[in-house]
Amino acid sequence: MRIRSLLAVLATALAGVLGASSGAVAAPVGPYIIGGGTVSSAPWAAAVFSNGSFTCSGTIIAPQWVLTARHCLGGTMSVRVGSVYHGSGGVTRTVSATYGRYDLALMRLSSSVSTSYVTLASSNPPVNSTNTIYGWGMTCYSGCGASPQLKTASVRVTSTNVTDAYGGQAIRSTRINGNAWRGDSGGPQFYNGAQVGVASTADGQSIQNYGSVAFNRAWITSVAGV
Repeated sequence: MRIRSLLAVLATALAGVLGASSGAVAAPVGPYIIGGGTVSSAPWAAAVFSNGSFTCSGTIIAPQWVLTARHCLGGTMSVRVGSVYHGSGGVTRTVSATYGRYDLALMRLSSSVSTSYVTLASSNPPVNSTNTIYGWGMTCYSGCGASPQLKTASVRVTSTNVTDAYGGQAIRSTRINGNAWRGDSGGPQFYNGAQVGVASTADGQSIQNYGSVAFNRAWITSVAGV
């Protein structure tokens, strides 16, 4: 996520992106979800690579489309889909085209992937609702790398009136049993089984802002047809 540090984030309008590749607009990949737990199955998960190096998290929303954060884009992009390990398993595809709006990005894959796709929300989650986040980001605030295995954590929504790294509407939440950090950028936030957000910024301690899927829903449909 453009998860630069949310310490610096809160001090700098929550500009801390959760991680991105070199050449992207964000800070380098850092830790994975801090706290929470690991995931044993996630056929919809997409690990995002730039120039062959893991940089961000994402989801597959249709046979040829992956949703991630715009600040993750840069260099030659590729993805690994359907594995809980960003370094092995699943299937890999190169990215043939990218499209961005605020801090959301759609990546068109070179060929289709047959798997389970996420359901996209048409409305924001309620304030005070418990949501779930996923990602391969750092597992500590500093001094550790991206998690090899997909992680998840529960968070509580505190606002839907904040902005993502590029000024789009975002969902803010605080940690319940874990929080997002660098490398979780582009990863999903779910409420009632549907993806409501895309990881954008965080402070690495409790707060994270996820770009609103509902706010960008019409754009996603216009580009990816879903």
